[in-house]
Amino acid sequence: MSSRREIRVGDVMVTEIYSVDGLATVADAMAMMRQLGVNSLVVNRRDDNDEVGLVLVSDIARHVVAPDRSPDRVNVYEIMSKPVWTLHPDMLARYAVRLLTRFDVSRAVVVDQDRNPVGMVTLTDLVLRE
Repeated sequence: MSSRREIRVGDVMVTEIYSVDGLATVADAMAMMRQLGVNSLVVNRRDDNDEVGLVLVSDIARHVVAPDRSPDRVNVYEIMSKPVWTLHPDMLARYAVRLLTRFDVSRAVVVDQDRNPVGMVTLTDLVLRE
């Protein structure tokens, strides 16, 4: 039996997450991403019964840039993914990898018991952990 410590999602997640309102324009989201040097933003919940969303650079490319839509005329809520995969920080990293790969997902939002975002984790974070 191995005595190595089990790695959990909370051990490898990035705690510096950035969020945007769903009513913001895609142009605003793009400016935030550029300024912060990130390729995804968590979309805030509207109320306690709502779920978090996620907008990725690939969403902007697929739904705004490629079809030649104006980023100033498209709102984030129109192109975001929602609901998104969420993980608990106490989940074992190996199970998180299995879950994300099974559904061909590259990242998940990490949430606390009240479903508030506390971090973000990617397959890269989970697989290449130290």
